[in-house]
Amino acid sequence: MNYNKLKYYEPAEKMAQPFIVNEDLIVYGATPAGITCAIQAKKMGLSVAIAEFSRHIGGITASGLGATDFGSKEAIGGLSREFYKRIGDYYGKEEQWTFEPKAAAAVFKKWLSDYHIPVYCNQHPLKVEKEDKKIKRIIMENGCIFEGNFFVDAGYEGDLMAKAGVSYAVGRESNAKYGETYNGVRFGEPHHKFEVRVDPYVAAGDRESGLLPGVEELAAGSEVQGEGDHRIQAYNFRICVTKEPENRIPFPKPPSYDGDRYALLLRYIKAGVWDAMNLHTMLPNGKTDLNNYGAVSTDFIGGNYDWPDGSYEKREEIFQEHFNYNLGMLYFLSHDVRVPDAIRNEVSGWGLPADEFTETGHWPHQLYIRESRRMISDYVMTDRNCLGQTTAGDSIGLASYQMDSHHCRRVVIDGACVNEGDVEIPISPYPISWRSIRPKAEECTNLLVPVCLSSSHIAFGSIRMEPVFMIIGQSAGAAVSLAFEKGSSVQDVDYRELRDVLLEAGQVLEWDESVEDDPVGRMRSTFGRG
Repeated sequence: MNYNKLKYYEPAEKMAQPFIVNEDLIVYGATPAGITCAIQAKKMGLSVAIAEFSRHIGGITASGLGATDFGSKEAIGGLSREFYKRIGDYYGKEEQWTFEPKAAAAVFKKWLSDYHIPVYCNQHPLKVEKEDKKIKRIIMENGCIFEGNFFVDAGYEGDLMAKAGVSYAVGRESNAKYGETYNGVRFGEPHHKFEVRVDPYVAAGDRESGLLPGVEELAAGSEVQGEGDHRIQAYNFRICVTKEPENRIPFPKPPSYDGDRYALLLRYIKAGVWDAMNLHTMLPNGKTDLNNYGAVSTDFIGGNYDWPDGSYEKREEIFQEHFNYNLGMLYFLSHDVRVPDAIRNEVSGWGLPADEFTETGHWPHQLYIRESRRMISDYVMTDRNCLGQTTAGDSIGLASYQMDSHHCRRVVIDGACVNEGDVEIPISPYPISWRSIRPKAEECTNLLVPVCLSSSHIAFGSIRMEPVFMIIGQSAGAAVSLAFEKGSSVQDVDYRELRDVLLEAGQVLEWDESVEDDPVGRMRSTFGRG
């Protein structure tokens, strides 16, 4: 299998004749949030262009996350809801919330085409030039320049925001910082934990033999519940797989493979627990969205700490490590003779779909960046918003998925493996503040950030779902359009005017507790994993 094109980053040579793009609005990131932002601004009369880091559009929604983490469907309106109706049209239905990656890619491509919005791919920001607290232009690695009156950073990492000098956080805050309950270090949570005792040492019981891959020593003092640290929740690929014989490609050996790196998983299996592939969500046409489940699965715990502030080259290393880990796990489970026959036979029945991701060896091109940088603005969303203890009075949309952080590390306690960081707390839909997507006025006056918005680690665990990003993206597009019309800064947009525009556009800004949520929505909000 050829994986030469499966890259997060490949240096872009400087063009002999770089081009200049000058529009009313420049959106950085052809993620779902970037797409809805661009469409809303175009509908309100702005000229718009999207600059995308990768060679693909649609973010993780078009790269394997076909089992929508929606929380409550009734909380989703506007262009976000329209996307799922367009997916429904693709399948000949009214709405569709589970879909194949190629379906999402096709819908996004046509949607952008319908509004004549150009997307410039393979654009890697080199530097951002500002004047008087305004971004003037983004200069790309290839020499191309993107100029605009307003900018929106819709990327998963907040690279434009960071290069523009906007304040941000990385990692977990302590509970004390914002008066929260579920932030910081989290031991003893009931989900995705080791169900039986598993020895962490290469030679069982012998500390001097060293730790198995993926396990770290517990540093002194780092076990304090609720304390902050630099860690972020684990990444993985949302892997599209199938059992359909005519479309199934057996899991190939990855470019860098070492079966011994799965010694912990093997030890867990031999201790009697086989659940690493339990979270298969069925998609149309015999495919599934495979996500992390249990104590040892597709999450590459601890492998992503350097991603948020890492160079493009460093991120490429991390990307390849995750790819080799995830594909290697599937190859290990289906080929290694140490794996029990029943499990090898079960996993061998699955494979990569031949009609998906044909450019990248049938493997998803987007790593699932569950969390990266988070802006610090005049309003920080916290778990008090999620729990209904505090309500933002300037709603630009609702979040409705549970507070959901995947594990952040795997450590040794009393000679056994312990996962730490998982949080899954059910919530009711709640408003996202308009102030949480705009920087402080003293830092930047013509930028909005709908993805890496101002939020604590644990509140972001609820907000970070793709339908919500599409909601916030649309609201950002509307706000930018009002600022453009008035010739004002984004901070001076009148919220009452913005609210009227958002309601006119079909956004849901308040939650009606009398609404009977559908049981599937309740189940996924309580038990699903983003």
